[in-house]
Amino acid sequence: MPVANQLVFGADLDGQPVGQLLRLANRHGLVAGATGTGKTVTLQRLVEEFSDAGVAVFAADVKGDLCGLGAAGAPQGKVAERIASMPWLAHRPTAYPVTLWDIHGQSGHPLRTTLSEMGPLLLGALLELTDSQQAALYAAFKVADREGLLLLDLKDLKALLGYLKSNPAALGEDSALFTSTSSQALLRRLSSLEQQGAEALFGEPSLQLEDILRPDRDGRGRIHLLDASRLVHEAPKVYATFLLWLLAELFEQLPERGDADKPLLALFFDEAHLLFAGTPKALQERLEQVVRLIRSKGVGVYFVTQSPGDLPDSVLAQLGLRIQHGLRAFTTREQRSLRAVADGFRPNPSLDTLATLTELGIGEALVGTLEEKGTPAMVQRVAVAPPQSRIGPLSESERAALIRQSPLAGRYDKPVDRESAYELLNARAAQARVEAAQQPTRTTPADGVGDMLGGLAGQVVKSAVRQAANQLGRQLVRGLLGSLLGGKGR
Repeated sequence: MPVANQLVFGADLDGQPVGQLLRLANRHGLVAGATGTGKTVTLQRLVEEFSDAGVAVFAADVKGDLCGLGAAGAPQGKVAERIASMPWLAHRPTAYPVTLWDIHGQSGHPLRTTLSEMGPLLLGALLELTDSQQAALYAAFKVADREGLLLLDLKDLKALLGYLKSNPAALGEDSALFTSTSSQALLRRLSSLEQQGAEALFGEPSLQLEDILRPDRDGRGRIHLLDASRLVHEAPKVYATFLLWLLAELFEQLPERGDADKPLLALFFDEAHLLFAGTPKALQERLEQVVRLIRSKGVGVYFVTQSPGDLPDSVLAQLGLRIQHGLRAFTTREQRSLRAVADGFRPNPSLDTLATLTELGIGEALVGTLEEKGTPAMVQRVAVAPPQSRIGPLSESERAALIRQSPLAGRYDKPVDRESAYELLNARAAQARVEAAQQPTRTTPADGVGDMLGGLAGQVVKSAVRQAANQLGRQLVRGLLGSLLGGKGR
């Protein structure tokens, strides 16, 4: 029979339930396997178990079928046979409390954050900036903080860049870092981001963490699903950056909880390799540190990907639960990877882990859990228990009904554009034009000298950029030890 206070997700070869102790579920986990081996159904089962235990869930719905959690299942065929093979399984077709999100606001509530909340480090990674461009972006954010200019959306940042190009004196000691070349490069990157439709991510009302942590009325944890079915293909960098921001916000805002009987929140990151691909080294190191430390704040992070090799070794070493579906090994490289996966489990004398990896059928997995004291248990071959909700997507009408009935209906749906950098800088420019029109135009001999000195100053600025950028770069790396978003303004 299932053990109390345990996430039960399948049965071993003897038909006995297999699961992970709920109080150890903040030790993170991995669901891996080749396409078509049953990862999505396993993920759905895990999400249901967390919700039933009163734990909130935030998950990326990459294929578009995880939203079936919002409707009751109708088991038949092999699914019904699997249920019948598990007499201890109290399976009741059930719809779960689901909130749908979509960055573009089409298939769920709009999901937004602000540039000030994201900060220059993550924004720089999203824009794929060079070191000198990153330094220029930091300098711009410093001016915004100093002058009280809120950066809420992309038009705010573009207005700030234009202002600094025309008023370099506002940069103070950082003026050498902000050249006309860097300004133009930043504007080009922002334009490219807009072409990907990423401007929808930035603005207000921004996501409030308390809204994803609040339980449902019946005590179950609410399941928040981000529709990423288009996002991962059309704007994978936007997808990855948003998830990194969410992880950072949770780490910064949640208090320490110590040992608890269950997590506060479970995060499921599908296509997990996108979180690390092309990520600057300094940011990746800090991300690995956050994954290690955030469990003390009651957050369990679960990565979903095809192969464990998609994740850095330092992250893999922190994962307490490992669910590995079948893998195929046709090439020499794939065979080496297969051996590495097998070696990641604690050996079981009664099981050939390496051979089993290629024999697993759909809905079967090799599972490594944690024992009572937190040490790895021996690997087991497990038949995954079917979810109680629907296996497959919701219809458009069902999605629309969930959005209308959501407890967050109306809270995020209409954008708010309050006074921020764009409006303030436009007002300053208008005032400057009025004052200029009121002043008589005067030309003095000193103007020629000023032009000559200005040219010389420009040469001095250009020669100082590299040295200043390198110095600021070293400061930024040191600053990462304090905050993932380093120097962001709110």
